[in-house]
Amino acid sequence: MKITTKKKKFTNPLYLESGRILEPYELMYETYGKLNSDKSNVIVVCHALTGSHHCAGHYEGERKAGWWDDMIGDGKTIDTSRYFIICVNVLGSCFGSTGPMSLEYPSFKPFRFKFPVVTIKDMVKAQKILFDSLGIYKAKVVIGGSMGGMQSLVFGVEYPKFAEEIVVLASTYATQPWAIAFNKVSREAIIRDPDFKDGYYSKEDVEKKKFSGLSIGRMNGYISYLSPNSMEEKFGRKHVETDGLYELFGRFQIERYLDYNGYNFPKWFDPLSYLYITKAINIFDVASNYDSLEEAFGKIEANLTLISFEGDMLFLPKEMQVIEDSMKKIGKEEIVTHHLIKSDYGHDAFLVELGKFDFYIQRILNE
Repeated sequence: MKITTKKKKFTNPLYLESGRILEPYELMYETYGKLNSDKSNVIVVCHALTGSHHCAGHYEGERKAGWWDDMIGDGKTIDTSRYFIICVNVLGSCFGSTGPMSLEYPSFKPFRFKFPVVTIKDMVKAQKILFDSLGIYKAKVVIGGSMGGMQSLVFGVEYPKFAEEIVVLASTYATQPWAIAFNKVSREAIIRDPDFKDGYYSKEDVEKKKFSGLSIGRMNGYISYLSPNSMEEKFGRKHVETDGLYELFGRFQIERYLDYNGYNFPKWFDPLSYLYITKAINIFDVASNYDSLEEAFGKIEANLTLISFEGDMLFLPKEMQVIEDSMKKIGKEEIVTHHLIKSDYGHDAFLVELGKFDFYIQRILNE
């Protein structure tokens, strides 16, 4: 499988939902497979909060593959020998696209808090501009999970002629108080961390991999991504054998798991990016600028497939049910399908339990 990674700079102003302007800006993106002559084999993959454009395959010398490698590749569900896949790193992220630690023109100092708040709709708008610049005006499928699902839904509403199929996994029509509350705890941990230095940390600070607040915030996130059943099955009440049970700081295995993932997080993610992207998630409401959900969904022309998971405690299945019910209410029941997947894993099931739903995606592609 051929992986092509590129960055494209745009000098025209990007007008944001907030009324602010981002100019210039850059987008990092990755492609897999070969674009056919009539450009009819395009699949757009949208990434989640801490994901990136690198959704499949291995870079040279890389130990860990892209975040959806089990789904995308030659002969896999999203077959790179048949389709041309493109995944764009969203605005505000820290993997090459313009974000809060990018250099602001013309000062060439990091934006930091001067970076404007971007929304999911802004992220999608920038991607659509990129696709237009590449001569890609249609996609067979736009697909994403979690925040990627929000982007997919926005593609369907804001650019109804762009995709034939929209697939939304483990997502929502609007971020609910439960998810906002989890994000609040994570954001407070980052902001109150002395190493954060009110957003004026240095490159040297980043290289030293400090930021315990970001680590704690990530632990909080992991709790929301799992479920009580998955924690019980994976860890139970097992204690770390090398830690004394009656030592004050002796850990259960679930604690060690959170420590490992939390304290490794600052090695590859930026604190300010985390603040900006969680803000975009909190703001998200696909019906913003519309009078109702029904009015927003009335614009959708693509076939809409919703995949939710029973154990998801971050974006509950009933939130996806609202989308289905709204589509049916306006007479679009023929183009919406909702699959509720039996899973105890939690929100991250869309990344882990592919065998429980990949055949639905395969069926869409075969059709």
